[in-house]
Amino acid sequence: MKKPHEIKPPEGKLGVLLPGLGAVATTFVAGCFLARKGIAKPVGSLTQLGTIRLGKRTDNRVPLLKDFLPLASLDQLVFGGWDIFPDNAYESATNAQVLERKHIDAVRDELEQVKAMAGVFYPEYVKRLNGTHIKKGESKADMVEQLRQDIRTFKKDNGCDRLVAVWCGSTEVFIEATEVHQSIESFEKGLKESHPSISNSMMYAWACILEGVPFANGAPNLTVDIPAVRQLARDKGVGIAGKDFKTGQTLMKTILAPGLKARMLGLDGWFSTNILGNRDGEVLDDPESFHTKEVSKLGVLDTILQPSTYPELYGNIFHKVRIEYYPPRGDSKEGWDNLDIFGWLGYPMQIKLNFLCRDSILAAPIVLDLALLMDLGHRAGFSGCQEWLSFYFKSPMTAPGLYPEHDLFIQSMKMKNTMRWMMGEELITHLGNEYYD
Repeated sequence: MKKPHEIKPPEGKLGVLLPGLGAVATTFVAGCFLARKGIAKPVGSLTQLGTIRLGKRTDNRVPLLKDFLPLASLDQLVFGGWDIFPDNAYESATNAQVLERKHIDAVRDELEQVKAMAGVFYPEYVKRLNGTHIKKGESKADMVEQLRQDIRTFKKDNGCDRLVAVWCGSTEVFIEATEVHQSIESFEKGLKESHPSISNSMMYAWACILEGVPFANGAPNLTVDIPAVRQLARDKGVGIAGKDFKTGQTLMKTILAPGLKARMLGLDGWFSTNILGNRDGEVLDDPESFHTKEVSKLGVLDTILQPSTYPELYGNIFHKVRIEYYPPRGDSKEGWDNLDIFGWLGYPMQIKLNFLCRDSILAAPIVLDLALLMDLGHRAGFSGCQEWLSFYFKSPMTAPGLYPEHDLFIQSMKMKNTMRWMMGEELITHLGNEYYD
């Protein structure tokens, strides 16, 4: 990734395409409409509320990110998406029951204009859903062409200057990278042959990249984390990012685990369980889809705590994650964590965490930030894997052979230093020795 000589200004309309027009997507869209009207605040969004320090502490230069970076404004956003159910965004938001009616009804007219395009859906990848609003085609290659036409039509009909896509669909069954994923040629051959290792989300990503649309993956699916997609993204000059929005329990892990490591406190075990009742919970009730999510969640602690470097503290951790589908809870996810830790002389202690969160409320600002920052990166000429956006993901993508950074605070520093770098500002190291000369 090279430092940009210039960053094109965010002129005109930015279309935000959302594969999966369910709870997360409609909460995001409704929130943007409400923020535009000044009815509610986009809490949780760094691009809207966050600041960035520039120069020395004594310089007192701490602008809002949206004033520092040339980002598209909320007024410039146009929303579209696909779903396997025909509901428009108002109907979908009503069914999701995340937002109160006073908020949904306040932007009803706007939400009703966001209509779901028919989705690509092969049920073997998401076994607990049965779509009724789906595309028909002779092959997966045909499906990709239909998606590409959707993208072109949406861009033309809405007068968009640029597009960006953020996957808000379901977690798919676990898929490992195989020969079909290794090159552009093998993947295209696989599309024509409707290869079983090419999932729904991969078809959306492939179509978007071919149309020059940056793509961020909000689920733990393999999707863009394969050599063929990485190469296509580089060839087309398009950014890709993923995987899996960092929202509830894993967000807490990436906050707590760095604290334990910073203090050199040991960890014997970390048990995590969740209950949730939304469509995501229903999908994850399938063991194959749960395994995809489990792999994403389990990788966090090893990278942060580095057991091979600190075997006496973290070399024998028992880490278990469970997710239970519980319909009465709806989108209000609840997570319980038990940490068995030890300190001075090996004396045991415990930490108990009970996080009563709202899944889509935590995910919506991530969708907004990724849409705006992926667009910024595209205008700056960034292509391929956008590791600087790891802050937003449970299982961040990296260059091949490079381990991911999971520590939330390192991720935040990396992202903000990338912003400073691309804007020609000095990087912040927090050394501060010049204050004591």
